[in-house]
Amino acid sequence: MFRFSRRAVAIFVLTAALFAVAALQVAIADDKEFAQVLRAGGLVIVVRHGATFPDQADTDPLHPENIAAQRNLNDKGIAAAKAFGEALRQIGVPIGKVYTSQFNRAYETAVLAGFKSIEKTADITEGGLVVSPNENNRRTAAFRKLLGTAPEASTNTVLVTHKPNIVDALGKDWFEVKEGEASIFRPVNLNYTLVARVQMDEWMRIAAAK
Repeated sequence: MFRFSRRAVAIFVLTAALFAVAALQVAIADDKEFAQVLRAGGLVIVVRHGATFPDQADTDPLHPENIAAQRNLNDKGIAAAKAFGEALRQIGVPIGKVYTSQFNRAYETAVLAGFKSIEKTADITEGGLVVSPNENNRRTAAFRKLLGTAPEASTNTVLVTHKPNIVDALGKDWFEVKEGEASIFRPVNLNYTLVARVQMDEWMRIAAAK
């Protein structure tokens, strides 16, 4: 029987992963092909809410209905959310279920994008230090479950959430996730694989290439 050291196995896994990422990048290098993938449906689109006022804070985080006590979208975030939705419509991206955080900056991003039947959920709401570690862990597990859940036939699911939730669910590679950035995943057997990461200002370019 062949025996491999842990180091050898780790190197093999890392090399395979790098080849897989490289192949994926080649597959979506063409905006037109990427638009076709989006139109086909079957994806989960994770969006960090749009740009916000950096001098604001959530001063009443236990009451997300208190919009005045939250960090909200600024003019750039409002304009970008509208342009994001318009780009998806130009591409012809079919949107099915839409879930957002309970905080207004996430919900408003979805509303301004023109999404319908938006459902707020604690499952992707930022918890941080105001909820228990158990609740934060539950939300992370719930987030991952949504990522691994196939959308309704010929549609894409959209999740609008926050950086801490994204990092907790997806790991350190998302530590620098930008406001408005989208990470697109394909659910596979209750798991998920990354298809692409798209900045908010890149959507109109993709729409132009459709």
